[in-house]
Amino acid sequence: MNGPLVRARSLGVALVLSASVVRAQAAATLLAPARVFDGAEMHEGWAVLVRGDKIEAAGPRASLASTGARVVELPNTSLLPGFIEGHSHLLLHPYNETPWDDQVLHEAEAVRVARAVNHARATLLAGFTTTRDLGSEGAGYADVGLKQAIAQGIIPGPRMFVVTRAIVATGSYGPKGFSPEWDVPQGAEEADGIDGVTRVVRSQIGHGADWVKVYADYRWGPNGEARPTFTEAELRQVVDVARSSGRAVVAHAATAEGMRRAIMAGVETIEHGDAGTPEIFRLMVQHGTILCPTVAAGDAVSRYRGWNGAAPEPARITEKRASVAAAIAAGVTICTGGDVGVFTHGENAREIELLVNYGLTPLQALHSVTAVNAKMLHMEDRIGAVKPGMLADLVAIDGDPLKDISATRRVRFVMQGGQVVRLP
Repeated sequence: MNGPLVRARSLGVALVLSASVVRAQAAATLLAPARVFDGAEMHEGWAVLVRGDKIEAAGPRASLASTGARVVELPNTSLLPGFIEGHSHLLLHPYNETPWDDQVLHEAEAVRVARAVNHARATLLAGFTTTRDLGSEGAGYADVGLKQAIAQGIIPGPRMFVVTRAIVATGSYGPKGFSPEWDVPQGAEEADGIDGVTRVVRSQIGHGADWVKVYADYRWGPNGEARPTFTEAELRQVVDVARSSGRAVVAHAATAEGMRRAIMAGVETIEHGDAGTPEIFRLMVQHGTILCPTVAAGDAVSRYRGWNGAAPEPARITEKRASVAAAIAAGVTICTGGDVGVFTHGENAREIELLVNYGLTPLQALHSVTAVNAKMLHMEDRIGAVKPGMLADLVAIDGDPLKDISATRRVRFVMQGGQVVRLP
């Protein structure tokens, strides 16, 4: 039996079985793991009491034993807040299956949405109960519909924050390599000048964007190298228009100058940051700008090109290690987001593992993928922590991730908003 069918059937069984758990939740459910990570610290011997869609209490199991709640035993596991994916593309699939250009140009939107339904399910089963999806990459506003289908319970998946088409400077994005007389479909929406970016930001918000994404640089230099795209004034206008609607801006930026312009313009997060310098990272700290380094994407692309993961590393991996180390040393807040879609959906924890490999402690990595990402989404009063009043988004993993961060891949139980979506 093939893998996707097994996972689909497993989820179907879990959803059927969870119906009885949900009915019992009117009385309350006590989740009893070996330990609980509350978003800040790990607590041995704790349990978590859930009623309805909220966490009612968390603490030593003995203190909660007299509640009369239905008990779900989760032996040898660590219970954590539902993981939060900071950078996904549910409408993409791995580039070693189909190159990005071919996905944008040759795959029907209906096919891409059908794939995305499976991607959403795999993400949720991997313990990621919320995701920030950073661009439909040529699939129009399909991410808005996907978000709505999940929110309405039509399909299972993570709670989504979407940016729709993303914004690029004219001529900077792709696909590339076509005869200049052809008007080739783009993977994002082009805009130029103050009036142009104003119009496009408002249009994307009107079409359902929760965040606004802008490409502050891209590979459009004379020799295909990454160079800044928008001026600082244009980027400031993007931020001002988005902020007036109560929305934040995220910037793709790999060059030091692209990062500098985005930081000064007031974006809230920078994605990639490959060529960040100590000076740029200090500027990020001063402005409270968050870095989402997406190390898993670079790792995946290098492997697609033949690297086996062992020494010697490709230059791009060595350089990425150095930039991430510099960001950590400067005290930059690190978001966990792997740019999943470049690699396989459901393997999101790959980014958690690699961030530890690149310099975060296991505790810092767990904090990043839960409480830090919740604050980044302005959702810290609802998700990202295990404490009374928070949404009951919870994941149980086999083992202790503080001793072995790869435990984040071994998911045994997932609850989203008080509903069980994966059982041991």
